[in-house]
Amino acid sequence: MLAIETKNLRKTYGTKAAVDGLSLSVPQGCFYGFLGPNGAGKTTTIKMLMGVAQPTSGEIFLLGEPIDAAQPEAGLNARRRIGLVPDETLLFDNLTGGEYLEFIGRMYGLQRPMAAERAKELIDFFELAGAGRKLISEYSKGMRKRVAMAAALIHRPQLFLMDEPFEGVDAVGARLMKDLLLDLVKHGSTIFLTSHVLEVVERLCDRIAIIHEGNLVAEGTLDELRQGSENETLEDLFVRTVGEQHRTAADLSWL
Repeated sequence: MLAIETKNLRKTYGTKAAVDGLSLSVPQGCFYGFLGPNGAGKTTTIKMLMGVAQPTSGEIFLLGEPIDAAQPEAGLNARRRIGLVPDETLLFDNLTGGEYLEFIGRMYGLQRPMAAERAKELIDFFELAGAGRKLISEYSKGMRKRVAMAAALIHRPQLFLMDEPFEGVDAVGARLMKDLLLDLVKHGSTIFLTSHVLEVVERLCDRIAIIHEGNLVAEGTLDELRQGSENETLEDLFVRTVGEQHRTAADLSWL
């Protein structure tokens, strides 16, 4: 069974297709990098996977179950097994980190004592205990990302959908999160990750997909995408694939 499958997924805004006939097959137990330049359709895709945006057409299957944003009850069992780290960390600013984690745990059906216990363990693990009674509204961007990651973990999901999870996180926090994610994959979880930090994707991901102007333009392991060019970095491969023009300071005559 695939962790994620999309068939001819399409999302239009007016006459423009943000995602145009996207078909993906993400194996279970895979660390999957989903890349593309700004405006390529990455965030729109992950919003459709999360159920935040409704596709114009096409199909989505998560953990073998069909997902339909227009029918919240569809795929409900699958949604309970998914952890979400959205690009915009939509947290409850008037709660402390611990209170927010307890709330999320309860939302996923954990009994109050277990939700409280796991929340405390996650606060300690992500080194947020020093925030004490500080409200999330007072958190830095990196702290908000940490608490969002903790909230994605509290119910022990099988599939993680993560949009730019390392954005704004310091080196120590990023290392902590990377090690945790790699360990989760080793134990059978699936990570679907978008990131502009290509070095991170190159180091972490088993398979990589590149989307450009709403279309899938490359997919496979890094070695497969290199097409025999062993010394090619993911950055080189990415630029070659999306066809971006190489520019230098010489293009600005006044520099």
